[in-house]
Amino acid sequence: MFTFTDENGLQVDLRFDEGPFDIEPKHVLVLVKQENKWLCTIHYKRGVEFPGGKQEPGETLVEAAIREVYEETQVCVTDIKWFAYYIVHDRIPFCKAVFTAKVEGIDPFVGEHETVGMTWLTEEELQNHPNLSFYMRDEGMKKILQEVKNHDRQW
Repeated sequence: MFTFTDENGLQVDLRFDEGPFDIEPKHVLVLVKQENKWLCTIHYKRGVEFPGGKQEPGETLVEAAIREVYEETQVCVTDIKWFAYYIVHDRIPFCKAVFTAKVEGIDPFVGEHETVGMTWLTEEELQNHPNLSFYMRDEGMKKILQEVKNHDRQW
């Protein structure tokens, strides 16, 4: 387990296994890479970040991952793979599942829905982007990206 404190001063426990969970995951985060660029969404308030969100009632985590990526970026994904999970020890703790996925197709981004758009960033652009979301700058994200590089995922 990798434990760190996020920018909000909250303890976060990051694990690279599939449980068992102290808290059942109800949120998803999806890492998609194509042609050496990471898919990011541009959130109204938080800035540039990987797509993700909350699981809806009756939805599996994989279904939530597919839906959230599409809603935020208009990118259709496939080959969704479990990668990690983390627990944020907020006033009401929550757990987020981290998946990797491959691009199946890209639809035109029509208007603003949940985000103001999407962008594809190289590793360097991702590390140096001036408008990254708070969680994209924390030690946990650095660890996730390091583990993704070490993982045999055809990236």
